[in-house]
Amino acid sequence: MAIVWTQDLSVGVASIDGQHQQLFKMADELFEAGKNGKSKEVVGELLNFLDTYTKQHFSDEEAYMKSINYPGLADQQTAHKNFIAELAKLKSAYDTSGGNISVIINANQMVVDWLTKHISVMDKKIGVHTKA
Repeated sequence: MAIVWTQDLSVGVASIDGQHQQLFKMADELFEAGKNGKSKEVVGELLNFLDTYTKQHFSDEEAYMKSINYPGLADQQTAHKNFIAELAKLKSAYDTSGGNISVIINANQMVVDWLTKHISVMDKKIGVHTKA
């Protein structure tokens, strides 16, 4: 089950689209590492990297929204904070489980579902606003 970014998820802002593509790539690497029985340390490193990259992406995305006076910034910030909190819970569950593969597969599915929904519902509006 490859986890891939597709063109229909394009926001229309190159920097944001590039980061979204990287997030999908990392989510796929995380899934593959878990599926292929990589060590807990490798999966843990990928989770940590995903966490760090996501926070940087959200910061960059919010800075862009501020620069274009995007009216949905507050809603985006709330969604971003909620995702960071959920990711922290997932990292904790993975650590507590001793590296249980089902935890990482479920975590990965949550990440992909959230990204797909968030990009489709919220982030695409940024592109629309940019073009207006």
